[in-house]
Amino acid sequence: MLKKLDIYIIKKFLGTYFFAIALIMAIAVVFDFNERLDAFIRNDAPVSKIIFDYYLNFIPYFANLFSPLFTFVAVIFFTSQLADNSEIIAMLASGMSFKRLMRPYMISAAVIAAVTFALNSFIIPPANVTRIKFQNEYIKNKETTYARNSQLMIEPGVIGYVERYDNKTKTGYRFSLEKFDDKKLVSRLTAKSLKYDTLYKWQIKDYMIRNFDGMTETITKGEKLDTIIRFEPSDILISRYDHEIMSTPVLKEYIDKQKQRGVANITDFEIEYHKRYAAIATSFILTAIGMTLASKKVKGGMGLNIGIGLALSFTYILFTTVTSTFAVTGKTSAMVAVWIPNVVYTIIAIYLYYKAPK
Repeated sequence: MLKKLDIYIIKKFLGTYFFAIALIMAIAVVFDFNERLDAFIRNDAPVSKIIFDYYLNFIPYFANLFSPLFTFVAVIFFTSQLADNSEIIAMLASGMSFKRLMRPYMISAAVIAAVTFALNSFIIPPANVTRIKFQNEYIKNKETTYARNSQLMIEPGVIGYVERYDNKTKTGYRFSLEKFDDKKLVSRLTAKSLKYDTLYKWQIKDYMIRNFDGMTETITKGEKLDTIIRFEPSDILISRYDHEIMSTPVLKEYIDKQKQRGVANITDFEIEYHKRYAAIATSFILTAIGMTLASKKVKGGMGLNIGIGLALSFTYILFTTVTSTFAVTGKTSAMVAVWIPNVVYTIIAIYLYYKAPK
């Protein structure tokens, strides 16, 4: 059962957290608008699209991106206030244990973690579709429309290769499709070009099909053939922001599918997937560190605690960025790279937790 004291702390925590988000995002929108203004004017971006397509989706994306920072700052700020007003001393003097004092903090962290995961997994990805489309149209187009030397496993035992694909014309050049049976080549299709129609439907031109049956070879040639090939342009055209527009279940399905097909450049997708789950633990870890740091009353007020809190939070964000590059360069797996900061800061949190009551 939640006591009045628990509700008081939870309200303080969440109130400070959302106030910090609102304040920082207001500043971020002003700076971003000032930076993008030239692009908006140059590309004749409609005011309605700037507001509803871009900034309405910009705010939750970046607020959620920096949620660990807001969590840490909120805990440091309002806990320092409690300590400065001798409220924490009164709580502990009344017989409340430090462990019991942590309960409302962890409840608040659970609320933030749940909201963060829901936003990351189901709300922000579809919103990012609109935001990224706006960016590509009115700010800077970073959409991938061209691919070279793309090879993938279309189905078990079926390997496809496209030397060059242009998404503007939906056309690929120098295409081959090889079918294997128990590691033996049984069929090989080659074509000068292929054009995408709709879901899995392709039209191949100037093709030749070679079927192998032991020492016997059958050759079929033709100028045009409509066929079903179980891959789409999106399987070889991987844009910078594609991992941001997928819900977590879709992202997991995509990663598994691409791994089965032998696609190598999916590290960003794996990092994004593991980050969404690591963010849950991050809320609890940073809350514990912030609370233990700020719970002690110090001379000079809360300035020192806030300074330490900001330094640690920025260090955490920097640490996360650095370890992510380990996965990009292939030095570690995406999961290990994403969870390294949480492991290190968990050790720090445990140390501070046992030291704080003393």
